[in-house]
Order: sequence, then C-alpha cells, then structure tokens
Amino acid sequence: MFEQQPKTLQQKVKTLATESIHQQNPSGWFETLYAEANRDWNQVPWAKNTAHPYLQDWLETYPPQAKGNSALVIGCGLGDDAETLANIGYQVTAFDIAPTAIAWCKQRFPESSVTYLVADLFDLEAAWQYRFDLVYECRNLQALPLNVRSQAIRAIAPLVAENGTLLMITRCGDNNTVPEGPPWPLSDGELSQFEELGLKEIRRDSFLEGDEIIVKQLRIEYRRHV
Repeated sequence: MFEQQPKTLQQKVKTLATESIHQQNPSGWFETLYAEANRDWNQVPWAKNTAHPYLQDWLETYPPQAKGNSALVIGCGLGDDAETLANIGYQVTAFDIAPTAIAWCKQRFPESSVTYLVADLFDLEAAWQYRFDLVYECRNLQALPLNVRSQAIRAIAPLVAENGTLLMITRCGDNNTVPEGPPWPLSDGELSQFEELGLKEIRRDSFLEGDEIIVKQLRIEYRRHV
C-alpha cells in the first residue's frame, strides 16, 4: 500500500502529480508512472499483484450476486481487481486513463473475459449512465486534487444502475484540514455528495494502516434504490 512504499517512490508520485496539476491535467501523471515502471509492478505504488485485500474481504463477508450482473472497475490499474470480479461471475468492464496500464493488463491476462478500455473518468461514454450493477472505485478519488474531486464524484455516481452498488475504498480525512498529497484523503463532506446524487450508504467498514503514521481507510457500500 502507498504508506509502505519506499520514500523515493512516494516522492516520485508527489513530483509527477504536482507537475500534472501545474499543467492543469490532474490525472495525466498516471501514464507517465506506468510507462516509466517498464513492466515492473514494484514501481507502481498501489499495485499488489493480487486483488486488493479489502475487496477480497468484502467478497467473502458480503458475497454479492455476481453471475450475469455487470461490473465496472474505475482506474483498473494492472487488472487484479477486475479479474477477481470476473472470476466470480461478473461481466466486467475495466478502464484506466493510462494506455500503458491497459496494455499491461492485456499482456498479463491474454485470455481474460474482462473488457479493458482506455477511458477518462471526466469524459465517459453517455451510454454508461445507470448501466452497471456494481461500480468499484478503489483509491482513485484520493489520487485527484481537491479542486476536481466533486467533478469526479459527479462522474462516478450516475454509473450505478437501479438497485446497483457502488463499492468504494479510500482514505478518510478531516473535514477541516487541507491534506498534503497525493494521496489526498476524502472528507465526510465529500463522501456525502454521493448521497446527494441519489445513492444511499448502506455499510461502512473502517481499517487502520501504517506503523509510524496510522491512516484510516474506509470501505463504503452505497446502493441506488428505485
């Protein structure tokens, strides 16, 4: 996880993100990071070479109805979470803004049933609105600066179908503190915007990570009711 990465890699991420923000392209640094990793997943701070443990725990603790249902993985990275959802029966679409990440996914999983696409969260297909039974967002929002956070939330919420679920994993921070980043933890005020956009929080699990610095992580399940 990010907190456990070498300091040099953390600094690289912050430098790339800062440069992208100054260029008014807050998500542009992801492609640079993946390209410079040169197929070494250890150079990607959030890569685990397996599904995220909080996703695995959710699937075991609250088993969803997967077979025949659709799922969308936002910012899919190297594809491990998308493959896990496909393996239990979801029809999975997974996208990332970084072409190198998507090419890497296709190389890792050449026989995959997942539809891997290059796409921009801020410019998604209109046909995706209210389409997916499960939308999975893992730590992408926290990698975006605060000035585009609400725009990103407004892009994510309408992707959830009627009676569908949004599953989100993120750092949680203080409403009154402007955090240093990346990552920039989400505040409760920001999280409340999902309910303003028609989703209802039905479950929240908290986790603590880190040794010297303890970081609160949340796994939140939202539902869109008819």
